[in-house]
This record gives sequence, structure tokens and C-alpha cells, in this order.
Amino acid sequence: MSELLVLRNHIDGAYTDAADGRRLEVTDPVTGEVYASSPLSGAADVDAAMAAAAAAFPVWRDATPSARQKLLLRIADAVEARAEEIADAECRNTGKPRALTLTEEIAPIVDQIRFFAGAARLLEGRSAGEYMEGLTSIVRREPIGVCAQVAPWNYPLMMGVWKFAPALAAGNTVVLKPSDTTPASTVLLAGVIGDILKEMSLPGGIFNVVCGDRETGRLMVEHPTPAMAAITGSVRAGMQVAASASKDIKRVHLELGGKAPAVVFEDADIAEAVEGISLAGFFNAGQDCTAATRVLVHESVHDAFVSALAKAAASTRTGGGIDDEEVLYGPLNNAGQLAQVSGFIERLPAHATVETGGHRVGDKGFFYAPTVVSGLRQDDEIIQNEVFGPVITVQPFRDEAQAVAYANGVEYALASSVWTKDHARAMRMSKALDFGCVWINTHMILAAEMPHGGYKKSGYGKDLSAYGFEDYTRVKHVMTAL
Repeated sequence: MSELLVLRNHIDGAYTDAADGRRLEVTDPVTGEVYASSPLSGAADVDAAMAAAAAAFPVWRDATPSARQKLLLRIADAVEARAEEIADAECRNTGKPRALTLTEEIAPIVDQIRFFAGAARLLEGRSAGEYMEGLTSIVRREPIGVCAQVAPWNYPLMMGVWKFAPALAAGNTVVLKPSDTTPASTVLLAGVIGDILKEMSLPGGIFNVVCGDRETGRLMVEHPTPAMAAITGSVRAGMQVAASASKDIKRVHLELGGKAPAVVFEDADIAEAVEGISLAGFFNAGQDCTAATRVLVHESVHDAFVSALAKAAASTRTGGGIDDEEVLYGPLNNAGQLAQVSGFIERLPAHATVETGGHRVGDKGFFYAPTVVSGLRQDDEIIQNEVFGPVITVQPFRDEAQAVAYANGVEYALASSVWTKDHARAMRMSKALDFGCVWINTHMILAAEMPHGGYKKSGYGKDLSAYGFEDYTRVKHVMTAL
């Protein structure tokens, strides 16, 4: 047995163990075996990280936009230069196919950091003006302060970047906690950023990483130092964060679950829709809050669509060969997630039909077959709740009104898509769909310049874009008597 990888916190520019020495086991989702250990951080570790971030904040707050941009560009360059090493850590974290990790995650991460490097130079308020006689007003955009941030396990590094890049660009300092199941890539990046801060003669406390479990996250959110708490995670976790943050009125940024509908009309290119939806449904094993896992199809083409989708699913490959370019997705992240996905299928009502898949793959690791389920009704559990696995459900609808009712008839409101050749219909649907994003004849495409975030139980606040950047600022009015 190979020696376990030992991961450490990164606080105030240095790697360190938990103060009380406690550690967590980290499991390889491909094998189901422990491959590393990470700190189980407690109150003393959170205190140390928050103190470092608070001490560094005045320096970083007062840094010029060009200095903030320079740091972020240096980070982006370092990620790009060490892409292979960082991809290795992320693949070990998650079991994802390596080629896809490099092209679909590491490359966008570099682009997203560079976007926020540019945004750092655009932090401005409204121009001065006289809104009352004899008085001039200006509006200042300022950083908030220390930000406590929690990233999820489905995209450990990318979601971490979505958190810290806009925060740093706006002049905030950061304490970031990766998921307890996927800390490796974040810990690696912390060292990279720490070295850059040292080279630039900047305080190490600008960026801190604290590993741990749910209790560690609670300690961070309830700590008196942060002015803002940001999380990407489950609805349950988001509700807990919002409740904890309310104790001292912290600002909260929540990107939570999703149940994205893909609405396919009778005039859509069925082959194109099947290809796009199967890719967007099974990519990353469906462990994506925007995944196209809830398909609504016009009744006139329903049967043909289900047949084609089942065929596409059956030809989709999962596996643990991270260098196998024919594998679309790897394992589910952990044993609990495998049990959750399996439970949805085991509890299917009698009227549902598993068209393909519906079972675990192999006897080690956490692999699940690409699955298509038809014959479902709007109030079925698998329609209403987030599976977060490689399972696509299909429901028929009779007309546009019913399609809208079914699409909006869930508690989530993050993303959706419409598949049609009718431009007017696409515009009507994009207005009627109650989701933070509507794609037309595509699904799950992101651009750094465009906002990502939803409504209802999918949370509030935006990631990416100028809107995400502004979320990490506060507005101050300054009025001067002339």
C-alpha cells in the first residue's frame, strides 16, 4: 500500500496542521480506498485564519486596482503553467477523466481568474453630481472585508475560484474551506498563491485555506470576523449558513441546488437535442446543479425522443481510467452520494420505466451507469428533488402552457433550456421560465462575462460576471457641502 498523502491547512502564508492534531481520511472515489488525510480544523484554526485575513485586509483594501489585477494575473499564469500538476490533484480528488478536466475545468479556471483580474480595474461608483442645491454626492464602491467561503465537492477547484477570484479582485481577504472529500487541489493552489504573495511582498493572510468538515464551516460562518459568508452547496447547507450568518447580520451569497428542465418542442432537431441533453445530463456524472437531468418533451415526439436518448445513454461510458478519452464521466464523489442516487431509483413508483441503466457499475469505487427514466408524473420524488447523479428523467407535455407549468413546478430555479426552431416561442419561453439562466438550443454553457445564479431554493447572489464581482463590494454615499 502506498503512503498516504498528508494535506495541510494554509494560513498566513504557511502550511500548518490543525492545532489539536485531528485529521480526516480522504477517499479515492475510483477505488473507494483512503489515499490521503487532511486537517479536521477546529475553533483555534479558524481563529488563526480569520486573524490573518483581518490583519491583511487593510493592506489589500488599500492596494490599487492595478496591484490586485497583477496578483490575479500572476495566479492565472501559475495555474496555466502548472495545469498538469493541478489536473492530477483534481482528478485524484474526484476521479474525473483527465483530458476533460484539463479542457473543461482547468482552462476555464485560468480564463475566469483573468476575467476578474480585468474586473479589478473597473471598480467604480457613479460620477459626482449635485442632487441637492449646494451639495455634491459621490458613490464609492468598497470591499466588504474578510470573506468566509465554502466550496463544494463537485467542482472543487473551479467553485473555489468562483469564490475567491471576485473577492480578491474587489479588495477583500479570504478564508476558504474546500469540501472534506475533495481538499487536495485547493490545498495545492493555496501553496501556489502563498508563494506569489510572498514574491510580491504581500501579506500571506490575503488568502487562507482551512480544511475540515461541516462543523468547521459552521465555525467559519459564525465567526465574528467575516463580513460575508459565501457557499456553493446543498439547499440544506445554504439554509444552515443563512441561519448562522443571521446571528450577526453577515452578508450571505448562496449558490445552491438545481433541477434544470430541458424543454424539447416538436419542431426541435431531435438528434441535436438528444446529443446536447445527454452530454449536459451525464457530464461530471450529473453532479452539476445545472445538469440537464429533467427533460420535458412534446407528446408528439416523446416516444422517439426517449428511444434515441436511451440509445445515447447506453453508449455513454463511465470508468476510472482518467486517461481514457472515451470515458465521459468518472465516479460519484462518495459512498453517501452513491447511496442517494441508488435510493432514488430503488424508490421509483410502479408507473416509472427505467429505459437504460439504473444500477451501480463495478464492485469498487462509486460508479453509476448512465440512466434514463420515463413514465414519470410531476409530483414524483425524482422529479421534485435533486438526484445529483447520471440520471435523466423524461416527461411528456401537450402544449406550451403545460411545459411552463411543469418546468416551473419545482422548488429550484437555477437553469433551464428550450429546444425549438421557433424564435418567437423561444422568446416567450425565456420570459416564462422562472430560472436564473435560460439556454436556447444548448445547455450548460458558461462564459466568465455572464452571471450564474438562481432564484427560489437555488439561492441568491451571482457567480461570474460583473454582477458576481459587485456582490463582493459595498456601496457608500459621500456628500460634500460646497
